[in-house]
Amino acid sequence: MSLLTNVMDHSLDDGYAEAAARKKAAGNGGLPKTLQAKLGLAAGLVLAALVVTVGAAQARVAAPVVAKEREELIARIDRETTTADKLEGSVDKLRDDVSARQRAALKKSGGGDQSELVGILSGAVEVHGPGVKLVVNDAKEATSGGNGNPRETSDFSDTGRVRDRDMQRVVNGLWESGAEAVSINGQRLTALSAIRAAGDAILVDNKPLVPPYTVLAVGNGKQLSSRFQNSADGLYLHALQENYGIRTSISVEGDLRLPAAPSVIVRTAQPKTEKTEKGTS
Repeated sequence: MSLLTNVMDHSLDDGYAEAAARKKAAGNGGLPKTLQAKLGLAAGLVLAALVVTVGAAQARVAAPVVAKEREELIARIDRETTTADKLEGSVDKLRDDVSARQRAALKKSGGGDQSELVGILSGAVEVHGPGVKLVVNDAKEATSGGNGNPRETSDFSDTGRVRDRDMQRVVNGLWESGAEAVSINGQRLTALSAIRAAGDAILVDNKPLVPPYTVLAVGNGKQLSSRFQNSADGLYLHALQENYGIRTSISVEGDLRLPAAPSVIVRTAQPKTEKTEKGTS
């Protein structure tokens, strides 16, 4: 009991108590006692307050500047976008002018009515007529990609997604079945067109397309539809629907309108002239 009583009566070690007493006697404890010390403390507090005030003022001054720079950047983007749209419109007009001059040159060189046929078959002119409309789309359950997006998966048909080679077979099957002109999502196909994949996107002539893929084919509608569905490529598309859930629909249309190809570049062919005829006779 004497030990417990001693601990309770002397909770603080005697050495600590003596050190505290000496510090208090020397005037080193608590708040500063001298005027110089008090002034130093006050100066420190004033300096700290000044730093905080200056920082807040600078932030307040910089905010309108940042907002102004942001508005200027947005305005610049809008101006550049408008300029790009105008240039795109000019390109379209020049492309139409080039196409018209090409057709005129073909007629002048002796092509006559044949030039119109060549223009249709090559995709250089806009066409319309009966045909079929074929829509190919990813499967509804194709959601195994990142963030549930089927376009972000690394595979294609095995996840219910349409591949570039699927569209190649569809287009080739339509040509073989008697199509006279074909377009995919408004992109007219020519003899030089390419359907490729770049990452997760399907490209037609280097332009990315998004599903659903709407294929328009001008030709004898009923005959074209029947031939395609009974062809190897039509059966291949049906197998994709049955095995992977890829959605397809085909319908016969009375009048389809297909745009001209953006550009048709002639690399080898040359107009036939009298000089050429004499040289070959």
